[in-house]
Amino acid sequence: MSDGQSSYQPPPVAIHPAAHGHTPHHPYLQHHFDSMAQQMEASTLGMWTFLVTEIMFFGGLFMAYLVYRHQSPLGFQEASHHLDVLWGTANTAILIISSLTMALAVRAAQTSQPRSTQVGYLLATMVLGAAFLGIKAVEYAAKFRDHIVPGPYFEWHGLYPKPAEQFYSLYFAMTGLHALHMVIGLGIMTVITIMAWKKQFDRDYYTPVEVAGLYWHFVDIVWIFLFPLLYLIGRHYHAA
Repeated sequence: MSDGQSSYQPPPVAIHPAAHGHTPHHPYLQHHFDSMAQQMEASTLGMWTFLVTEIMFFGGLFMAYLVYRHQSPLGFQEASHHLDVLWGTANTAILIISSLTMALAVRAAQTSQPRSTQVGYLLATMVLGAAFLGIKAVEYAAKFRDHIVPGPYFEWHGLYPKPAEQFYSLYFAMTGLHALHMVIGLGIMTVITIMAWKKQFDRDYYTPVEVAGLYWHFVDIVWIFLFPLLYLIGRHYHAA
């Protein structure tokens, strides 16, 4: 140059992210989150928001049940008396145990336990869920065999045929919707189990297991309410 000064500029010095206090990017951290903790909080909040909508959904059915039961308490007791309490109790025990195995699966992921441990707890949860659905299928088959499925072929030889049909309409609506959620839960658990088999969960990344566990516990809690409302109200019923 004419002024005798060089135009050379030194190349920029690359500064490692750690120099600014940044932690290395986790492979499962999505680009729109700043940290794994923020990502987990957002995922958990999203699941809780979804579960609130589910509570409102089931809440409408519970309200319908309360209204119709208030109109004919003896009719609902008579209809409930024909449900098999032993099957209902067995399914309640199964779901309570499945909540335990689900919680153990979440804990196994949080503490970076071996793949076999994580997969084992998840598979146990799925087996219990499938057993619940199997018992429900047996109960449904008995209802069809006895012609107490609401519709044109509904038969009732008790004192309260109309309330009985209302009861079984709600029974199939509530337990059927619950069973559908259980089927969806088994699908979710299948995906989570595959991810666990691929060793994707450890103490730094276990959010999918945790949010799946929230869904599973919700389905279990719904049944805890369904069991006494549907099965236990007719335990001491005696026809006049």
